[in-house]
Amino acid sequence: GQRGEEEEHHSLETFTFYLSEPLSKERVEAFSDGVYAIVATLLILDICEDNVPDPREVEENFHGSLLEALSEYGPNYLAYFGSFVTIGLLWFVHHSLFLYVTKATRLMGLLNILSLAFIGGLPLAYQLTSEFAEKSHNEIEAIQVSCVITFFASIFQFAIWTTALLNEEETLHAFARYGGKEHAFMFAKLALYPCVSLGAFFLTCLLSEFSTAIFHLMQIVIPFAFLALRILVRISLTAIKSVMSLSRRKVVLLEEEEACLSPNETLS
Repeated sequence: GQRGEEEEHHSLETFTFYLSEPLSKERVEAFSDGVYAIVATLLILDICEDNVPDPREVEENFHGSLLEALSEYGPNYLAYFGSFVTIGLLWFVHHSLFLYVTKATRLMGLLNILSLAFIGGLPLAYQLTSEFAEKSHNEIEAIQVSCVITFFASIFQFAIWTTALLNEEETLHAFARYGGKEHAFMFAKLALYPCVSLGAFFLTCLLSEFSTAIFHLMQIVIPFAFLALRILVRISLTAIKSVMSLSRRKVVLLEEEEACLSPNETLS
């Protein structure tokens, strides 16, 4: 019995050590950039193949006006640009993350592959959100699937940073560690897409009639949120510090008042 427990403990140590073994950070970044580039290319290939009107159709149905014919595919182009912006921003977050990662591990590489697996599903999300009829049950389900894909693609990026924080002295730059200058900003940047996509998913469940508007609003708002994120983080940190300083002052004042009171007054 003791020997079996020792062997099990040894195998567990071997497994955890295997996950913490170093991995080439440069190869992780190169592989990730290749996946992002291919996924972005697949989006434009879908546009070129399916959303270019036939010349005869332009002449017969739109009186020879190409712009009028292209306007028929407006929702498809909106879905394309929204998906492309999502890929671009997720790549930007990935770049910022590995800019502060000083040493990659096998566990971080595994989480990165899981994130890239869902990144590869974004062309599927584009096809789903552009193919089905508006205000239909299938369109709502397609939007929810797109939110799920975006959520998992981004939550695994957040998991990479969380894993790096567990051994931050070896794996993270000092700026991104707990208490560092960029720690709060990295947390907000990595948590933005998971929070927004999860919120959009539940809103589409509750407000199914407005699911399309909610999804497109999410795609439009997030780029502006990224631009204003640093300002919002600084304002939030300033507000938290002011609240904490006020609470500390109250505690200090109460301690001073208790110190000034006599023993009998304190007991009463």
